[in-house]
Amino acid sequence: MNKPDSLREHLTRAIPELRKNPDRLLVFIDNGTMRSTAAPGLSFEYSYTLNLIFTDFAAHPDSIAVPLFAWLLDNQRELMENPARAKESVQFEADILDNKKVDLSITLPLTERVIVKQQADGTLQATHPPEPQIDQPFEARRWQTTDAAGNVLAEWDSPAP
Repeated sequence: MNKPDSLREHLTRAIPELRKNPDRLLVFIDNGTMRSTAAPGLSFEYSYTLNLIFTDFAAHPDSIAVPLFAWLLDNQRELMENPARAKESVQFEADILDNKKVDLSITLPLTERVIVKQQADGTLQATHPPEPQIDQPFEARRWQTTDAAGNVLAEWDSPAP
């Protein structure tokens, strides 16, 4: 499974508080399944709930939400485009620790396709294709999210199509 590492890397690069202390982001995979359609070949799909836990988080939750949704546009687009799924797909819970810190848990359902092809020598090769891109949501460049006072909440590079 590649998406948990991809999202962790994206958020750690994007959110200043996580760049300073990446150990404050815990990543868990819950309720995982593997599904094959019995079509010719052994290709299959992982389906699971990704649980992101931000511990002792002192920044504004917007600093997580904006880069998270930017990542979803490239990696699990249907969670935003499908109105029925968009209502409940990204969920969160927060434990307010004091006036400035929270433990924040975000869950989101993810899937990953795995294409298994037999090679000329008879071995089986598993690859994880990228998600289909309908269009590029943002031009490939450095993006920043700021609050009303102009403080940088998050920044990241949007990948080229």
